[in-house]
Amino acid sequence: MATWLSIGILFTFAAIAFVIYRWGNMKCIGVTPVRKFTFIAILFTSGLDVGLIMFPLTEFAGYADLVSSPEYGFSNPLAIEFGFWAFLIWAFYFLTCFYFCVIEPRVKFFEIPLIKFINNVVIIGTCAFTAYLLLINLPWYLPDLGNGESIVGSFYLIVFLVIAAAVYSSTNIRYVRILSLASTWLFLALIALMWAGAFLSDNGSVGEFFTTFALLGDYFANLHNFVLPINDYHEFYLFWWFAWSIMIGQFTARFVSGMRTYQVLLAMMVFPSIPIAIWFSVLYYYSVNAIPTVGLYNLAMVIVGVTFVINSLDSLVRLYTDNLNLTVQRFGKARYIIGNITLISGLTLLFKLDFLQIQWVGALAIALILGCFAYILNNHSRTVADIERSPIENKIDFTKIELAN
Repeated sequence: MATWLSIGILFTFAAIAFVIYRWGNMKCIGVTPVRKFTFIAILFTSGLDVGLIMFPLTEFAGYADLVSSPEYGFSNPLAIEFGFWAFLIWAFYFLTCFYFCVIEPRVKFFEIPLIKFINNVVIIGTCAFTAYLLLINLPWYLPDLGNGESIVGSFYLIVFLVIAAAVYSSTNIRYVRILSLASTWLFLALIALMWAGAFLSDNGSVGEFFTTFALLGDYFANLHNFVLPINDYHEFYLFWWFAWSIMIGQFTARFVSGMRTYQVLLAMMVFPSIPIAIWFSVLYYYSVNAIPTVGLYNLAMVIVGVTFVINSLDSLVRLYTDNLNLTVQRFGKARYIIGNITLISGLTLLFKLDFLQIQWVGALAIALILGCFAYILNNHSRTVADIERSPIENKIDFTKIELAN
């Protein structure tokens, strides 16, 4: 699996370099363009899930334990956490976003029945894994609802309601803008709340935030160490990112509104990384200083995490139902909602039983990416080589999002 993952990573970065070289200055326009701030909000909140909120506080100690994991010794825990979540790996999303915006309309690789089926298996599997992550993290963040270790009935109910809310919101694309902007502002408010609690308290200072934040510089000094898997846990993360990459590219491509290709790359790598860097710096300060987060802070993190999950699941459900023609228009809202809730809830339980693993889903995504490249070489190399602009039918019209279903 590690070799397969490394092949996928090296191919992805080589493809990104070629795209920037060949089409770096071309304007990218999607089928439903939105304004740039909305695009960044959609990208950020669709491309991340509950793990961003709930994982770091449970992981910093592991990255600091060099006795058990000496491979982390090249950097500090904050830089490693940032490397697993930000900057370089967001280039995965750029490649697929560019492909679905500019190339896929010409080659239609993902319209091939077998490819469409495999792609939707990846999407549905990642949907369930996203809900599963929320489920397994709730005991740590809401210990008052249980014993702080095991999953109780209340947690299953919360996840079920989250799935139901996401499926309902997927019935109309206009909810995407509302959810994405709400998720963004809630996340920024959470950062502000916990930043103030740490650095404006009696024991903290604003200067200590900048001292903590400066630790992130070690990530950029060791950027090369994050390209290939550091260990099995990093491998898990990278497969997870590949599992997301195709579907997030397919989803976000429709919203690009005239940015040049290199600008899309910079937007995807830089803009999401800034709030992630601030957020992780705040959490790392809480971790190293053993500042408790029980009560208000944990509840706030759960609320924002739930919003992220609803936003992510909304995007994924919309994708696979559109791809498979399992739409509201075809089945009616009631059957659409019941069917999707049943499907995602069932698969979430399979992840809970260790019957499914996200590594398998990520490996399938890599196979699709490499298969797409081979298909283009064999069937559409001249078509792709002649591309000089986004599809001519795509126009910058911000009213389209209001008219879409």
